[in-house]
Amino acid sequence: MTETTDMPTFRPVALIAAAILPGLGHVVSGEARRGILAGAGVLGLFFGGILIGGVDVIDAREDTAWFAGQAFVGPLAFGINHIHQNNLKVIDPRTKQLRSAYPTEGRDPRTAAPIQGGTPPNRRSVGKMNEIGTLYATIAGMLNLIVIIDAAMPSRRRVRS
Repeated sequence: MTETTDMPTFRPVALIAAAILPGLGHVVSGEARRGILAGAGVLGLFFGGILIGGVDVIDAREDTAWFAGQAFVGPLAFGINHIHQNNLKVIDPRTKQLRSAYPTEGRDPRTAAPIQGGTPPNRRSVGKMNEIGTLYATIAGMLNLIVIIDAAMPSRRRVRS
């Protein structure tokens, strides 16, 4: 037997929780199973993208448009981007801008300047793997936006009794 329940029209606590961690908004609202499944789906896509394309798929500086979608995964995306920008990129001596190291360059850990003859701390993946990983991570962000909206403004759902 099923019955319909009326849920509140707006849940601000669930909105904030969902923006912090995928699925957490549903867990806070008492829908633990739904939240765990949604969080696993979003995080699986996000980390799957990183595993396919490497950490370089999360790059707010060189792939700004793609990062706009990835940002909806929450603080996790911003943290990975921060690590990528500050620990894996080099500062170009001519332009004084951060960039990915060339294949024949290393990174000076103190100054972040490129060192000739070293091994780059990070390489873009070969072929289309970088693009596929970027797409996975961006789709994860877009999916999480739907999860955030669902947690904050639930519709009427059928509940098993």
